[in-house]
Amino acid sequence: MRATRPREFWCPVVSEPVLIRLTRPTHLTRPTGYFVQCNQSECQYVEANEPPCPLQVGMYAEEIKAAEAVRAARREGY
Repeated sequence: MRATRPREFWCPVVSEPVLIRLTRPTHLTRPTGYFVQCNQSECQYVEANEPPCPLQVGMYAEEIKAAEAVRAARREGY
């Protein structure tokens, strides 16, 4: 899955709108899991979707479900 398009989100940690998007961390092997990336590089929670950071993978449940369905369909086609 490629990163989704950025969308605006009001972040209570920095008290301003930020741009977020769903990504899959890149590793040398296969990507594992998902991550919500924020454009605020100076935020102390930028690399962790853990409280008090309000970003959670569940915010993209529909997108993840659709990507998993596409991935499953590809596996069935081989």
